[in-house]
Amino acid sequence: MLIKVKVFVGSKKTGIIKKSEDSLEVRVKEKAERGLANKAVVPALISYFKMSSAKIRLISGAKKRNKIFEISF
Repeated sequence: MLIKVKVFVGSKKTGIIKKSEDSLEVRVKEKAERGLANKAVVPALISYFKMSSAKIRLISGAKKRNKIFEISF
């Protein structure tokens, strides 16, 4: 299953807002430097979907705000 994620960095607290069946907005505290924001999105998705980190993989958008993650159930 592919999920479109729009990431907002530098937020006061981490959170996820569901926009549609395959689209989420993720807010993280980390800055978009050295991949810190990407690394912070994965734990947020893990807690949202209640699964292990081995089942979540970044497909595209590593250096962009809009990303696509693959979720394996």
